[in-house]
Amino acid sequence: MKLEATTAKNSFKYSWLLKRVFPFIKPFLGRVILGFLVAIPVGALDGVVAFALKPYMDYVVGQKDLVFNLFNHTYTISCSTMALAIPFAVIFFAVFQGVLRYLNSYLTDWTSQKITNTIKIALFNKLVYMDTSFFDENSSGVIITRYLTDTETASKGIVDYVKTFIISFFGAASLIAVMLFSSWRLAVIGVVVLCCAFLPVALIRKRIKSASNKNMVIGGNITTNFNETYAGNKVMRAYCLEERQKEIFKTQIWKSFDVNMSLIKRAGWMSPIMYLIASFGIAIVLWYGTSLITSGVMTAGSFASFVTSLLLLYKPVKNLGNTLTNLQTLFVALGRVFELFDIEPELNNKKSAKTMNGLNDGIEFEHINFEYIENHPVLKDISLKINKNETLAIVGNSGGGKSTIVNLIPRFYDVTSGSVKIDGIDVRDYDMKSIRQNIAMVFQDNFLFSGTIRENIMMGKPDATEDELQNAIQSAHLDEMLEEMPEGLDTYLGERGTTLSGGQRQRVAIARAIIKNTPIVILDEATSALDNKSEAIVQKALDNLMKNKTVIVIAHRLSTIQNADRIAVLNEGELVETGTHEELMNIENGQYKALYEMQFKKQETVQV
Repeated sequence: MKLEATTAKNSFKYSWLLKRVFPFIKPFLGRVILGFLVAIPVGALDGVVAFALKPYMDYVVGQKDLVFNLFNHTYTISCSTMALAIPFAVIFFAVFQGVLRYLNSYLTDWTSQKITNTIKIALFNKLVYMDTSFFDENSSGVIITRYLTDTETASKGIVDYVKTFIISFFGAASLIAVMLFSSWRLAVIGVVVLCCAFLPVALIRKRIKSASNKNMVIGGNITTNFNETYAGNKVMRAYCLEERQKEIFKTQIWKSFDVNMSLIKRAGWMSPIMYLIASFGIAIVLWYGTSLITSGVMTAGSFASFVTSLLLLYKPVKNLGNTLTNLQTLFVALGRVFELFDIEPELNNKKSAKTMNGLNDGIEFEHINFEYIENHPVLKDISLKINKNETLAIVGNSGGGKSTIVNLIPRFYDVTSGSVKIDGIDVRDYDMKSIRQNIAMVFQDNFLFSGTIRENIMMGKPDATEDELQNAIQSAHLDEMLEEMPEGLDTYLGERGTTLSGGQRQRVAIARAIIKNTPIVILDEATSALDNKSEAIVQKALDNLMKNKTVIVIAHRLSTIQNADRIAVLNEGELVETGTHEELMNIENGQYKALYEMQFKKQETVQV
């Protein structure tokens, strides 16, 4: 499945999204709710200053004492006392609100990180079990963007935006309450203006979805370009491709700019329009409020309190608008995240899958056909039997299907038709993990993980004893190399093991295969990229690996497989010849003979 083709089709199904994300929130629900509860007074206290202006203007500025009845008792607070108490009360509430803001911010960040990490781990758990074809179809950049960036955008914002929404909502509510307390007539005008100011938000959500999806694709391509520039730096320099990479990157950056500016052009006018609508509201309030004061319906203090509330209301209303816009972006990212959760591997174990325990008879290909792309066959009606403890070499033209046929044994792919059998049982009837535990593979370019040499070898058998480890090192002819390294087995390898030479990487990979000690060994052009000296050492290590095993060797250099029990020749996806080296050399106009003589002549030419 191509990840670039996904559209976040469920990004506006809010109940569906919340239902999907709730299991990740549930373990931290207590702290999430506590954070939301703390957010309520944080927002509500925004109205304190506006509320304090009414008594301050009416009594302190107006030089009047406050007289009120409570439980049939009359109380009086002098204007001088209020002049001292109101400022201190404002400061106290500001400090109290600041403490609550800190607590709320901490709770939000804690829960956001926890939810984000939980979703990332769950997604990565799915990623590691995706089929090989999934990684063939999707670039590293798109995978990184979808599995990391989208997750960060979606999950980290869930709590944060909801918190901001709650603070802004209760901030607006407290200010509206002050407005109602000051003058319900003017408050009606303010609320109508508030509702009108929200209209632009509803008009922008589809634009956000489109821009967000486009940016996801572009962001993935940019990451891919970085990865290719890093991994292919030698090829880039060898072929002077710096300008090409720069142009690709520049094009991608400006594409992202165009998408973002397209969204900004449509979303950017929301704030000015909301401000314009608010200005009309303030103008009407000033005009109508003046008439209310002159007619004695409201006091100057009430009017000052109302106007301050109305002015302060603009910030939470704007925040609400921005938060709702950001929530749309979040929901789009969330929709894409759950699309990833819904992707299932094409290759799965059957419910009644058998466990493979060693190899008793052999491996058989029965009339297999295979194609990566529909109607473009790579393997055509191949039937072949590999007996237990037999070494079979597969040779042929480049692109003829040699690597493909061995990739069918551990079920990296499934045949289009026909069957691959181990001990007479179709590999699709086995548990995939049990098949792979019985196969050791050494490739032309073996991948070494970041970590020590010891860790990379032990990946073949994590519970191996020290004796097994030392045996693998000696059999792979690694002991001399390790002696030259100050930290020996604990030498740290950089990404992909680039600190080692090609021959050294191959021997570490062979040691990893030896320690695994499997009945089946697959060697996919394991020495073709090495010089003669490195090849000789690696070949000795391979000979140790192949002892008493069923071995399938893909070889480019035919001189290395003359001693194979049998040789199978593939040409354009078809099995054209099988036999020993001598038998194949005796076939007049045979494919193998032609390949061998061509290589032999090349070697003679080089030697001369």
